Amino acid sequence: MTKLQQLFTECGQSPWLDNLTRPYLRDGILAGLVADGIRGVTANPTVFARAIEGSDAYDAQFDALMKAGQTVTEAYWDLVVDDVGAACAVLRPMFDASDGVDGFVSIEVAPELAHDADSTVGAARDLHGRLALPNLYVKIPATAEGIPAIRTMISEGRSINVTLIFSLHRYVDVIEAYISGLEAFAAAGGDLAGVRSVASFFVSRVDTEVDKRLDAIATDDARNQRGRAAVAQAKLAYQLFRERFSGDRWKRLAALGAHVQRPLWASTSAKNPAYADTVYVDSLIGPDTVNTLPEKTIVAFEDHGQLARTLDTGVDRAHDAMQELVALGIDMDHVGSTLEDEGVASFHESFQDVLGALDAKADRLEVR
Repeated sequence: MTKLQQLFTECGQSPWLDNLTRPYLRDGILAGLVADGIRGVTANPTVFARAIEGSDAYDAQFDALMKAGQTVTEAYWDLVVDDVGAACAVLRPMFDASDGVDGFVSIEVAPELAHDADSTVGAARDLHGRLALPNLYVKIPATAEGIPAIRTMISEGRSINVTLIFSLHRYVDVIEAYISGLEAFAAAGGDLAGVRSVASFFVSRVDTEVDKRLDAIATDDARNQRGRAAVAQAKLAYQLFRERFSGDRWKRLAALGAHVQRPLWASTSAKNPAYADTVYVDSLIGPDTVNTLPEKTIVAFEDHGQLARTLDTGVDRAHDAMQELVALGIDMDHVGSTLEDEGVASFHESFQDVLGALDAKADRLEVR
């Protein structure tokens, strides 16, 4: 049994792959990873940009779409939708065997919509309509404008992966959007059992930003706090998850078939080479959660990762770490908003880059 398999069977955490590319589908690589314990797939504009720009596997379809009169943007979405649909087919047996807990593949709305709630709703509906698969997650960023869009989608019975969560304050908003959306769906006579969601809480980038601010303070106390913020905040997020998905309000929804919105740990490759390469896996293992992993982190975890329930241990130390950061002048809400802005901007840049690369390819085809 692989460690990925043990992660789920012994610890209740679902390992997902943080990548999707057509050669993985064509060559059976994704199917092999699923056989080894991967239980879902996430992707984002950066992942798809890297896939499309880094492989000739898309060229024939892109050429045909251009010759058929598609715009570059339309062709991009056709390429992406086809990959996601094929990945959903690979993961469908996992979805069925897990009774809809795992086996999902995620596709994200266009990043330029991150601050437009109405357009986000329209784009999410369109993606759900184009793919119409039970194991599809449409990703919506947890911006201020994204929160009402998330609630609307849940109130329509659509499964959503909430992405780009960087702070506890915003995570509270995400949970409320999910629960109130379920309440609205139930009031309209919807079947709550068919609605699934994950809340993607980003981890390593938090340490990157906080460490930068601690280095700027340049005291021994500040330097001693480096590398503590991300895991501490994630552990407190897990406590929030357990608190909010309990009590009378949640029990009423659970009695109608509602499922908890599992926390998903994203950005779990260590960005700082001074930190252990499995730190954001080893430190965040616990039931009813997902960890989405790039390939190099999967390899590292299989080789020397520590398989033990850690997510709900050291919670008091996590509280202390956050209080010590506050005492040093680190505003975690400001850290979160900074990272949110950077995340949206990074996805937008990747999206524009791949459209630019496809546009140049279309010019060479001389079909426009």
